[in-house]
Amino acid sequence: MTRHNEIDCDVLVVGAGPAGLSAASELRALGVVRVLVLEREAQAGGVPRHCHHTGFGLRDLHRLLSGPSYADELVRRALASGVQILTATTVTSLEKNGQAHATNSSGVHDITSRAVLLASGARERPRSARLVAGDRPPGVFTTGQLQQWVYGKGLPVGTRALVIGAEHVSFSAMMTLRHAHVKPVALVTDLEEHQSVAPFAFAARRFFGVPVWTSTRVVAINGQQRVREVVLEDVRTGAHRVEAVDVVVFSGDWIPDYELARRLGVELDAGTLGPASDDGGRTSVASFYAAGNLLHPVETADVAALRAREVARALVKDLANDSTSSSHDQIAVRVEAPLSWAWPNRFDPLSPVSRVALRAKTFSGSRLLVARQDGREIGRERVGRIVPNRSLSVAGAFLAVADPGRGPVTLSLG
Repeated sequence: MTRHNEIDCDVLVVGAGPAGLSAASELRALGVVRVLVLEREAQAGGVPRHCHHTGFGLRDLHRLLSGPSYADELVRRALASGVQILTATTVTSLEKNGQAHATNSSGVHDITSRAVLLASGARERPRSARLVAGDRPPGVFTTGQLQQWVYGKGLPVGTRALVIGAEHVSFSAMMTLRHAHVKPVALVTDLEEHQSVAPFAFAARRFFGVPVWTSTRVVAINGQQRVREVVLEDVRTGAHRVEAVDVVVFSGDWIPDYELARRLGVELDAGTLGPASDDGGRTSVASFYAAGNLLHPVETADVAALRAREVARALVKDLANDSTSSSHDQIAVRVEAPLSWAWPNRFDPLSPVSRVALRAKTFSGSRLLVARQDGREIGRERVGRIVPNRSLSVAGAFLAVADPGRGPVTLSLG
């Protein structure tokens, strides 16, 4: 007979990555007594556990750490603050009354809480979702799969690899390949430039001999027992060429891990594909909050951690007022191309929004961001250079003049 365990807590946090752990620690620091974090992986810490290069923790911990060291430090701080963490525990369902059901080796857990914070993160789209033609041989990875293969299992990868993508995580994939003694041939992007920071691309080319092939897409992967080659297409001319590799890594192209939220009935934003929410992480279902890269893919770990702390502060404020409100009746924020999403994408005009994060699909120089509601302009803000797959931040003061009776606010580039 399956054993059922009943657990009561004040706040349940789903996900023990940087966002979930940071939010949980902040909740405890602000006086929330019973904070429970559930993590489906065997270890807490999230994606940084598999990133053995440096570059973590500068913004939130104010020191530079490797991924595993950063993850360990977040876990240590959470446990030291009194957070309870259950690993190897899968949340099977959530109910709108705040109850959750989870399972692990000790049985089924029926959990009752005053509020639930979803911090389940985001994942890379695999090859099957990117519609790349050809054979289906071994040797094809996402960055996350590659890192678990190399650092988690210590398995051999191959000899010669191509990384599809040229954003931050793509350079992380390159470093993982080098650690596994695999030669990265190049990073490939169908855009006209890479989407990371200039020092990453410079170091890859100058010190590691790895170029970024821009305006190039992979149209086929060939091989039977193993990847043998990829077919590349120049997006400007349509010309094809073949590159011999035995490993292909699909990086980036993130999608929020929204399945639990969707099954609960949380409204999803059409741009981010994560839960529609205000800057306090309030979703359309009262007492349910969201934080980190579940809200919009994908920020660096320390940025996700810092914003999760802000969500925790909003949650504590709501608990103190005995009102875990929702974003259901707030004003929606929409975007027009070439913008792809904005966050927060719901807001209360009576509650100031300090900053708005944006993403766009194309490169652009400095532009005017124009906000309109019901056909009338309500504000404008100049934004700096726009780079796809990287967020830019603008002041959100113009949202304060929105009229609750006039429908959504639309953001466009002038």
